[in-house]
Amino acid sequence: MNIAITAHDAKKELMVQFCIAYCGILSRHTLCGTGTTGKMVSEATGLKIQQFLSGPQGGDQQIAARIACNEIDLLLFFRDPLTPKPNEPNDMNLLRICDMHNIPVATNIATAEVLIHGLERGDLDWREIVRN
Repeated sequence: MNIAITAHDAKKELMVQFCIAYCGILSRHTLCGTGTTGKMVSEATGLKIQQFLSGPQGGDQQIAARIACNEIDLLLFFRDPLTPKPNEPNDMNLLRICDMHNIPVATNIATAEVLIHGLERGDLDWREIVRN
């Protein structure tokens, strides 16, 4: 599976901790992420992560483009709902494109845990059929 990761600044450390906890599962998949989040997770876990630009510089849009081209199977996007973001339209576009292309997306750690356990069980294997 191709998994994209990104997180708002206030949630980056939570994403790092999540990826440390599930490093064994994530290591069996292809990972990409926005610049800062990808770098932090890679440094903390040793996971190989294709890094795009940082979110505000267009990294979210790069992930959205890969979703539109059916190259992403799962998005982990830890959002901070309390702090206004100047690039919030990009965030909404990313979520909209996931909905359009039926991409499972987690915007918080609770949903991410459900998806990662489902990924491990094979519940998301249908993405392989859709992608091919």
